[in-house]
Amino acid sequence: MVAENLLEFDVSQNTVPAVIDLQSNDFELFQLTQQADIDIDLLSRRWKELQAMTHPDRFSSQGDKAARIAMQYSIRVNEAYKRLKSPLTRFAYLCELHGAPIDAESNTSMDVEFLSQQMQWREALEDSNSLSDIVVLQNEVDELKVRLSDNCLNAIDQQCDYVSASKIVRSMMFVEKFQHDIDKKIDLLERS
Repeated sequence: MVAENLLEFDVSQNTVPAVIDLQSNDFELFQLTQQADIDIDLLSRRWKELQAMTHPDRFSSQGDKAARIAMQYSIRVNEAYKRLKSPLTRFAYLCELHGAPIDAESNTSMDVEFLSQQMQWREALEDSNSLSDIVVLQNEVDELKVRLSDNCLNAIDQQCDYVSASKIVRSMMFVEKFQHDIDKKIDLLERS
């Protein structure tokens, strides 16, 4: 049976919810505890179960409307999976759920020491002409990514400090963008 906000399925396994609510948050959708540190294997298993339940082909015999609605559910499941699978987007989502939006476009305030480090790295990347130089830089970036991720996990799961976590997420976004710049430079050097 198809309804506007709920899609009921004939479920053969008790582990899969019989009703999917489009208004639920991503954690509720996947029946996970709202926390930063999640079991990625469990997330993947539940994603596959939900995808099997919501695949539009399962509803083709019920007509075009049912297939279209099932497609909406399938898209919702995929978007939620993508958001929860990535630590950065999961951390940002948790901050937003708890009233501490990231606002990366409008809130660009950063720690002076962090910004100074970013400028040094950018100069080092621009000046690098060998893969060995970039590997050293890459290692520094990887270390910072791990530290930031650990700090964010702690801020969210241990301290429930979503405002601090949102600041860490903004830093993580800067680092991720810089990581893409490193990857581009490596590609450029490898082609030369």
